[in-house]
Order: sequence, then C-alpha cells, then structure tokens
Amino acid sequence: MLKIQDITYAIDGRTLIENASVTVPTGHKVGIVGRNGAGKTTLFRIIRGELVLEGGSIEIPRGARIGGVAQEVPGNEVSLLDTVLASDTERAALMAEESDDPHRIAEIQTRLADIDAWSAEGRAASILRGVGFTEEEIHMPCSAFSGGWRMRVALAGVLFSAPDFLLLDEPTNYLDLEGALWLENYLGRYPHTVLLISHDRALLNRAVGAILHLESKKLTLYTGNYDTFAKTRAAQRAVQAAAAKKQAAHREHLQSFVDRFKAKASKAKQAQSRVKMLEKMETITAPEDAARVVFTFPEPEELSPPIINIEGGSVGYDGKAILQRLNLRIDQDDRIALLGRNGEGKSTLSKLLSNRLDAMGGTITRHSKLRIGFFAQHQVDELHLDETPLDHVRRELSHLEPVKLRAKLASFGLGAEQAETAVGRLSGGQKARLSLLLATLDAPHLLILDEPTNHLDIESREALVEALTAYSGAVVLVSHDMHLLSLVADRLWLVKDGAVTPYEEDLDAYRRFLLSGDEKPKAAKQAAPARRKATREEFMAARSEVRKAEARIEKLTEMSEKLQVKLARPELYENKGEAIIWQKKYAEVVEATERAEALWLAALDALEKMES
Repeated sequence: MLKIQDITYAIDGRTLIENASVTVPTGHKVGIVGRNGAGKTTLFRIIRGELVLEGGSIEIPRGARIGGVAQEVPGNEVSLLDTVLASDTERAALMAEESDDPHRIAEIQTRLADIDAWSAEGRAASILRGVGFTEEEIHMPCSAFSGGWRMRVALAGVLFSAPDFLLLDEPTNYLDLEGALWLENYLGRYPHTVLLISHDRALLNRAVGAILHLESKKLTLYTGNYDTFAKTRAAQRAVQAAAAKKQAAHREHLQSFVDRFKAKASKAKQAQSRVKMLEKMETITAPEDAARVVFTFPEPEELSPPIINIEGGSVGYDGKAILQRLNLRIDQDDRIALLGRNGEGKSTLSKLLSNRLDAMGGTITRHSKLRIGFFAQHQVDELHLDETPLDHVRRELSHLEPVKLRAKLASFGLGAEQAETAVGRLSGGQKARLSLLLATLDAPHLLILDEPTNHLDIESREALVEALTAYSGAVVLVSHDMHLLSLVADRLWLVKDGAVTPYEEDLDAYRRFLLSGDEKPKAAKQAAPARRKATREEFMAARSEVRKAEARIEKLTEMSEKLQVKLARPELYENKGEAIIWQKKYAEVVEATERAEALWLAALDALEKMES
C-alpha cells in the first residue's frame, strides 16, 4: 500500500502540492493526470525519496522496491540483453556469488528459483522484442543505438526488474504504435502496483483501473478508467458551477437587503442577522475553466486529384530498396494512417511522400502546385533554443508585421508570454506546438505527421483532433496514439515485408493482430468476405482445444512446482553435474509453459471469435 499523508511541496516559492493525501492499495494500476506543470513528475520524485517534503509523509511497505525510467541507458559496449538482465540487481548478485558452503548454495538456488531466474534471458528478450527490438538487435551493444532507442532499453530494464511500485512517466513517448499496444497489454498483466503518468487516452482506458487527479494542489483518486473519470469530473464540475451560481444569487439577495435596511432602526436587527449569515457562508468557488488549447491550420486551395500518384515505385537507402512495387494514390480529402511494426519502412515512406527521399524506381507524379507540410519529433529537437517562437516565425515570414506573426502563434496556443520566451525554457508541449505551426505556415495541401502527440497533454491532443478534422488538406499519420488514429484516419495502409497495402479491417482488428503475435495480418483484400457462422462441430472443436491447452498448462505447472522443491534441496548441489541437469530441466519446463500459454491464448481468441 502507498499512503500519501498531508504532503506539501513548493519549487521556487510556488506551491505545487499542498496538504494532499491519498491511499493507493497494493496491486492497483493508477493513471496520474493533471495539467502540464501541475506537479505530476515532482510527485514521482517525492515518492522515490529524491525530494524533501515541507510537510506530511509518504509511507510504503518496508523493503518494497520502487522502480522507474530515470534516464537513458549509457552508450557502452554491453549488449541490450545483458543490460536488461543486469537491471535485476538481486539476480545479478546471486548469479555472481561464489560459495563452497552447501547450505549457502542451497539458499542461493532456492532464491533464484523463487525469482524465476532460470527463465530470465527468455523474459528479458521477450520484453526487448515487445518494445521494438529484433532478435538480432538484442545482442548488439548499446552504443549502436540512438538516445531514443536507449530509452526503450531503460524501459525494458525497469519492466524486467519488476519492482513492487512501478513508476512510469509518459512511457509511450519512446514507443511506436506497436510498442505502445504491447506495453498496454503488459501492464494489464503486471503483478504489482503501477503508477502511470500519461496523456495517452487509449492507454489510460485499457491499462489502469483508477485515475489519480492532481488539481489545485490536491490529489483525488477516481475509480475506473480515463473515460469514466472524464464523465465523473464533468458531472462534478456542472454541479459545482450550479451551486456557485445559486450561492452568488443568494449572496446578492442578502447583500441587497442589508444595503437597503441597515440604516432603518426597525430593520436593523434583521439586517445585522443577514450580515452574520454572509460572514459565515463558506464560499463555493466555480470550477476553474481549463485553458482553451487551439490549433488552427491555414486552409489550402483545392487541387485536382490525385495530388500524389505512385506507379511501380521503389525507395530505399544506398542502393538497397526498403519498399518496392508501390502503387499508391493520395487525394486531397484523404486521411491515412500508416501501420506496421518498427523497421518496416513507415518513416521511409513518409520521406518519399514528402520529397525528402528520392525514389529508386517507378513513376511518381505530384501536382505541380502541391505544398507539403512535414512534422517529425526530430524537428522539435532542432529548434533554436536561444531564440523565441516569434524569432522562428519571423524568419519564415519576414514580410509580415509583428502583430500578424503573434496572431499565428496564438492560433497554435502560444500566447503573448510564450511568444517572447526563449524556446529552451518552453515545455515539451509548447515546443511541439511551435514545430507544428512551422510545418503548416504555407497552408500545405498534404500534412505528414510522424508522432505529433509526443509531449502534448490530453487537452492539446483533443485540440489537434479537432483541427485535423476541420482541415481541408490530406493527412498522413504515423502515431502510437490509437485515440488520435481512430478519430482522424479513414484509410489504413499496412507497411510490411517491403510492400504497402490497404488494411481493410479496423484499428481494433489491428490491435488484436499485434497482440496475437501473428505474422500474417488480414490486409490488401479486394473485398471483405461475409463472416460465416461457425458450425456446431467447429464450435465444439474450439472448446476442446481450449480445454486441452488448459490441461497442458496445469500439468506443466505441477512439474514446475516439483522441480522447484527438488532444486531447493541442499544435497542436490553436492553433485554439481546432477544439479546442472535438473536446472536445465526446470528451464525447459518454464519455456514449455510459456509456449503452452501462448497456444491457450490463441485457442481462447479463436473461440471468442466464434462466439461473437
């Protein structure tokens, strides 16, 4: 259990948290939300003991481990797999310990069995694959990867170490869609307490069972996912606003009586009574309206279709084609989401479409008047930190008056104060809004967005959805934000195995495909066949397969338990050769159990599809 009691903390004289209390039961998965700058990350640092409280206390069980992604993994020559394995410091220490004492050896082996040490490599590799690394890459040194990819290694490390309290601060900012969906599924099965700061609405709806809201320096815990929280919060605000309005009218009525009759002797007593009522009345404050975040994209003129047409195209690097046989068409009213696992070529296709990468073959026809806006995360990192947002737009639109330049900044939620602030002092969300503005200054007919919601809070993401919906140009999206994709995209392209093909099913189907581990998604169909109702025989066979899978898991679990008992006996280690044999047998049973569980999940999925 995590118990936060009456805590207060301030930074530079500004109080972020004041007399706040909340209790998070053991094993709960909690999403933490609040405006940018409210103090969510500061709260994490307080829980980890990195900051000294001005008042109150944090209570966690004695010996409980707290883990989080503090910083990226160093770019050294240690492999990704070994880096992740080393993050479980207890296992690493036990594996390195040498002893001739049979009893100590037995203690070590018992503890290693308790923490499932023999399947560690398989678990670490599985997590690394989940966050986007290939089988080949997990054996490569950390120095071979950029900072963003090393953040994924750091995330994999803390997940592998499985702390009792897992603190994650915007973890999907490091991931693509596939990694975000994998993390969502992983957190759902995580056996300990999870505290998750996130602006990813889909993640907060699927991975947590409660929302902790940091607002007005207080902490309030709401049961349910983000959508439930949003509905509850809206209802509360409506009640609060109505109560405040009613009280204001009552105050006005009382004050009017006092003002009219305080000088009359016959009414003095009643007037004084009403003054006391006013003094004792506890003020109901109307809810503070959230600052309205906006994005206003300039409207391009309409072009005749298609704006881009590719026939037999191919593209790649250094003479090697990454994507081939491309036959694609984009019209100005298209809203396209690019799907595909990491490394399949989504960014390569984005560069080809935006004319940042030349085609190696085929024919590409672009409308002669086509203007393209391109946004990618690296552009946020390339902003001039010592310049202001006003400096950035003045460089691009030097012919415009300052008042018009400020108006453009305001149309992307950057007010007068931010316009004159050095970019290095802006928040991540403000920098992202500036980069989006720069990408759309010339009213592009096609807008290509690669992870546009990183660092944007929930209000900004909703504003982006509204702006893209109203925008009259074409949109090509690469994003891990399922909520954004579901509301904006009306066409899905799957980038896989060197090809780009239409994905005819919906995002929910794609999510199920990714989580199933299947290598053959249903894509590029000319027409979706009507679903055939399963026969009684097929239904019974599917049920039988589920029962068989459950029986296999039960049998393997019994074998695992027996082997753990045997491995815990001190006398076994008097014969090292025999001990190694039994340890290998145990590792084989663990691996077989994982395969059996995967088959069971597949059988369950097949049965559920028949039932639906």
